[in-house]
Amino acid sequence: MESATLLLLACLASAPPARGVSHLVIAPQSPVLEIGTNFMATCMIFNTSEVTADDLDWKLSETIIPKEQYTKINSSALNVTIRITTENSEWLFCLCKEKPGYVSLNKGKFIHGISLKKGYHPGKPENLSCIAHQDKTVISKIIMCKWDPVGRQTTDVPTTYTLNVKVIPSGEFKNESTSENSTQVALEIFPDHLNMEIWVEAHNILGRIESEHLKEDAGWFVKTNPPSNVIIISEESFPTSLLINWTHPIAEPYLKLIYKIRFCPQGSQSWTDVPPADTAKDIQSFRLQNLQPDTVYVVQVSCKNARDRHGYWSDWSTNATKRTPEDKPSSKPELWTFVSDGGNINEQRVQIICKDPVFANGKINRFEMKIQDLEDKGKNGSWKWESIPVNSSSSQHILKEIPLADKKSIKVYVSAFNSAGQSPEAVLVIPAKELAPVEELKVWPHEGQLQLGWKPPKGRPVSEYVVEWVSGDQRDWQRENRNTRHTFIKGTLEKFVCYNVSVYPVYNSGYIGKPASQEAFLEQDVPSDGPTITLIAKGSNDAELAWTEIPLHSRRGFITNYTIFYTSGTETRAITVPANVTSYTLRSLAQNTKYDTWIQVSTIKGSTKGINHTFTTLKYAPGEIEGIVVGVSLGFLFIVLMTMLLCIYKKDVIKKNFWPQIPNPGESTIGNWSPDCPLKAETPKENCLSGISVLDVDVCDGKCVFEEDKASLPLKKDKYLSEEHSSGIGGSSCMSSPRQSVSDSDEGGDMADTTASTVQYSSVVASNGYKGQTPSSQPQQAIFSRSESTQPLLDSEENPDMLLQEGSRQSQRFPRQACFTHTARNKISTDPADSNQLEMEQQEVLEPLDFCPLEEDSEQTTPADSHSADWLSEAPVSSYMPQLGGYRPQ
Repeated sequence: MESATLLLLACLASAPPARGVSHLVIAPQSPVLEIGTNFMATCMIFNTSEVTADDLDWKLSETIIPKEQYTKINSSALNVTIRITTENSEWLFCLCKEKPGYVSLNKGKFIHGISLKKGYHPGKPENLSCIAHQDKTVISKIIMCKWDPVGRQTTDVPTTYTLNVKVIPSGEFKNESTSENSTQVALEIFPDHLNMEIWVEAHNILGRIESEHLKEDAGWFVKTNPPSNVIIISEESFPTSLLINWTHPIAEPYLKLIYKIRFCPQGSQSWTDVPPADTAKDIQSFRLQNLQPDTVYVVQVSCKNARDRHGYWSDWSTNATKRTPEDKPSSKPELWTFVSDGGNINEQRVQIICKDPVFANGKINRFEMKIQDLEDKGKNGSWKWESIPVNSSSSQHILKEIPLADKKSIKVYVSAFNSAGQSPEAVLVIPAKELAPVEELKVWPHEGQLQLGWKPPKGRPVSEYVVEWVSGDQRDWQRENRNTRHTFIKGTLEKFVCYNVSVYPVYNSGYIGKPASQEAFLEQDVPSDGPTITLIAKGSNDAELAWTEIPLHSRRGFITNYTIFYTSGTETRAITVPANVTSYTLRSLAQNTKYDTWIQVSTIKGSTKGINHTFTTLKYAPGEIEGIVVGVSLGFLFIVLMTMLLCIYKKDVIKKNFWPQIPNPGESTIGNWSPDCPLKAETPKENCLSGISVLDVDVCDGKCVFEEDKASLPLKKDKYLSEEHSSGIGGSSCMSSPRQSVSDSDEGGDMADTTASTVQYSSVVASNGYKGQTPSSQPQQAIFSRSESTQPLLDSEENPDMLLQEGSRQSQRFPRQACFTHTARNKISTDPADSNQLEMEQQEVLEPLDFCPLEEDSEQTTPADSHSADWLSEAPVSSYMPQLGGYRPQ
């Protein structure tokens, strides 16, 4: 190779350069390089002495190749060695360094380049396989082969594959080329019972290579059609077997075949293969045995060439199905019990339920059940067998319901029946008292299943375990071996559904133990609905909220907590409460403020927001107004009570200030006073305000007048000279009540109807002695005292006519004592309680009174004119002067 390169270079150097051609040349000119190898190129200068090898550089694409990779052959030849690592095509240039004065000269004359094409050496094809399919009743003449290409290809250096088929010993040879990894070759006819040699050759510009040669009998490459007319025969006398018949796909002169069979229950994806030793022969029928009675089976058959160990199995035949005959149940019913829901123990019932036997071997049409009372040792301890027909297609059947209130230790026997016979008995004991449960039950989801683990109860052997799972009205169970400590639920479970999983130990003789239970989800999600808030109560600074628990079907997972959000428009606050809390009281709220609140429920997968609720706090707290009213009322009551106590404690002071004591004329000594000498009436002074009243003293309701004086005393009535009150004091010897006094008004006797007018009273007090005492020789002086009082007068004072009539009647029974009259100045004592003081204060001495005896048969008349002086002489009977004007307004 090196010598050839040098020869080429010599030829290029000796050849005269064409006009306008570069003085540089690279050898080889158009190389195809294998990736991963080293490539050496030579640049040679010819027909010029302007440059030497020292003036040359190598450039790969745009990169100058380092000097270390150069090799100088002579002054006109320079080698370079490079490593081919990339698959993309590149240009390799040889060029002269630029020198001053040679710039124009170097253009196009001192540069040369070649294109480097890269590729891989073809790899040896592997796993060559060829097949000839059955065409109708013979084998097709077309041989189809495929292989696995080895190595890599580039677009610059593609690889071509050639399939070669040779028939031995006829020598027929066929080939076919392709760039793919499969192709086919068509022979004249398929060479039955002859040998064939088949191989593949891979080649490109960098080389060629062949695969392994296949030298086999032609039948080794044949794949027949599947067996046809597969028929299954069911025999009533053989409920556990099926007979299969089929037809050969190709005539025996061409190929001798062997078969294989597989079957499975309908709907199952788990196939069962018949052992090859039973079917690896040229047969056309086979009997399947040990099948399940009353079960639909699916059967398939395949075949291949029996002469070669390799061969190709045909495709499986189309499905052939058949049901096996019925047989009596070979397993006992799945018997179980549970307590139905109820409000109280009287409504709850124990339900005995069962499922069809696992190996029912036919349609179950009835159950027979017997219940034994274990607490009754007599002959009546067992109930008779009860036949319960099956009228539904449900997988669970309720056999009987027993009231929980009547629950006793009972033993239940159940057998299932189909058209072929009876199953073994299932026995279950329902104890009155619950036995020990399993310990440390754990339930958790794992890889799409609910896993369970527990420890057996202590102190008593267990015959088996029952795993039960309940969701709403759906209930199912499965039985586990007594040695089981870990299992999974084999039934169909749904995602986002809460299951109550329980494990029951079943002790010897079928006694059921107390269950251990736990709730679990196969998979959790966020709740589908949020809580709805209800406002229970609200105040001025708080509000009590309540919400109902989310239904199980809406939870879709275990609730971890609730979060209460509330806002008044300016700030949103959040409070988190545990999952078992369904009410909460918001505190520290503002009075008379509108709040918007909602609740967010959370699981491990996320949260769901509930419906918003709006409320407004009260302006006053409940009971606050009532408290104010009660407080004010209590305060008022306290003040009233304190005032009453003060009044009681200071009653004398209050009475003295508001109700001054007025002398009682009935208790005055003037009623018993009778002067011995007549007194002369004193004419009052004109400038003195005085009042006139008549004091009538009666003794034992009789007429009392002095017999010495038969004439009546003249009385003179004076007018009020001012707005001040004036009154007199009067009294009778018989303690008669004072009557209303009469005073003249300035208008001449107008009647003033008022009860607030001052009533005039007067009393006459003797200066020396009292009635019944002997007066001294000196003339006694009478003192006239006036008193201000609002005490009402006696009826006789208001109605003098009545008094005259009454006096006329009394005069017929009792003699009347002498009466006296007197007029005094308007001089009133300020202390009416002390008569002696009155006597001292009154300094004016009255003239002796003239007493006149009254005739018993004299007529009492009322004067018509209160200003007439004659009236005084005509009315001697009246003790008081009638006051026509009533009370004088104050």
